[in-house]
Amino acid sequence: MNLKEAFTRNVVTAQPEETLAAVATRMKEHNVGTMVIVENQRPVGIITDRDLALALGAQGISPQAAAHRVMTRHVVAVPEDTGIFAATKYIKDCAVRRLPIVDGEDHVVGLVSMDDLLRFLARELYNLTEGIKHEMDVK
Repeated sequence: MNLKEAFTRNVVTAQPEETLAAVATRMKEHNVGTMVIVENQRPVGIITDRDLALALGAQGISPQAAAHRVMTRHVVAVPEDTGIFAATKYIKDCAVRRLPIVDGEDHVVGLVSMDDLLRFLARELYNLTEGIKHEMDVK
């Protein structure tokens, strides 16, 4: 199974020049903790709610500052046909918690998080244990 089959969904995006206030408002409206920053639908950065809290609270950056001032650059994005296990390896090897999913033109088509993958794998493990449950019954 690949990411497109399991996780592709609408992802909330913003432009690099949008204000931090606008990014925060959109995060609240869509109930998300991560925004992919895009130029021409291609990922160029990521901002998390933690990034916003640190920038606005601890670093004193203005809410009117542009998103590109706070975003994490050099985004690791994965093709939509990436397998689930390959995605877990990307997350481990790149030490990230979220991976934008891109199509053949590098346009963002989704986002998968470490939590998403853990939930998916836990469900699969549950299915496997249910399949052998009858073998484990000791009378």
